[in-house]
Amino acid sequence: MSVKQISIFLENKPGSMVELSDTLAKANVDLRALTLPEAGDYGIARIIVDDVYKAATALKDNGFVYSLSEVIVLAMEDRPGMLHEAVKLLSENNVNVEHAYSFLGSHKGVAYMIFKVSDIATAERVLRKAGMRLADQDEISEL
Repeated sequence: MSVKQISIFLENKPGSMVELSDTLAKANVDLRALTLPEAGDYGIARIIVDDVYKAATALKDNGFVYSLSEVIVLAMEDRPGMLHEAVKLLSENNVNVEHAYSFLGSHKGVAYMIFKVSDIATAERVLRKAGMRLADQDEISEL
């Protein structure tokens, strides 16, 4: 039940985000989540979108260098301690969190945590076994 994350290689200069956001806006792609960590001369914007195909096509057509990867999206109760419970389960099962970021959707009381992990199958299994719910691309698209 993984979700596609798009990672876009961007030069760290004024206007790079304008070009990216303009490309996605013109393609009528709705961002669900974005992270762009501080970097040197170049960075990687990681995004979750409502329509992966439209986004990837627009990026390709506009000369962006990007890649697709699988991530899991945990739809968790928006309360203190939920992140701790999830990452503790992952750690106890030898699943490394390579990067993570979050967003709030339109469902009241639900926070979405995006995890790029070392072992998606194990992560999905242990989180579900603990009664946690994973979102799929259809849910992300409908938010």
